[in-house]
Amino acid sequence: MATPFITKHNLAILALIASFVFSCNAGGYVPQTGTVGAEDPAEVVSKALSCFNNNYVYSSCEQSYRLTESGNINVPPEYTDQYCHGSCFSETNLVLNCIDNILSHFLFYNRATIYDVKATIKAGCSYGPERGNFNVEEHIQARENSAQRDSKPLLLGLLLMIMYIGT
Repeated sequence: MATPFITKHNLAILALIASFVFSCNAGGYVPQTGTVGAEDPAEVVSKALSCFNNNYVYSSCEQSYRLTESGNINVPPEYTDQYCHGSCFSETNLVLNCIDNILSHFLFYNRATIYDVKATIKAGCSYGPERGNFNVEEHIQARENSAQRDSKPLLLGLLLMIMYIGT
C-alpha cells in the first residue's frame, strides 16, 4: 500500500526538479553549435566587422558617437536627445542588423551580444532612470547580477526538496 505513494511522491519530486532545471534556462542564452557553411569563419567575422566601416550604413552619425567594434557607445548624457531622435540611433540599429544578418551570435570585444547593445540603447533612450546611460558593460553587469539573484530561490527550493527526500 505504501509503494504507490512513494512512487507518486518520487514522480512529483522529479517533475518539480525538472521544472526548476528548465526554468533556469528559459530566458538565458544557450550557445548553439553548427557550421558556418562554405565560408571560412575568419571571413564571416571580417564581413560582420565591415558593417562598422560601411559608409552607406554610417553616413550621418558623428564618428565619436558611433558604436565601436569593442561594443562601446560613447554618447554623453547631454547628447541623448540628439542621439535618440537623430540619425545615430537609426544608423546604429542598421549596423546591429547588418552584423546580425551575417553572424547572429556575434560577440563584441567587451563580450556584449547584439541583444545587450540593443537593450542598452533602448534603456539609454527611455525616459526612465537609465536615460542617457549608454554604458554597455554596466548594463551587462546589471543583467548578470539580476540573473544570479533570480536563481537563488530556485536553488534554495531544490536544496529543500533534496533535504526532504533524505528524511
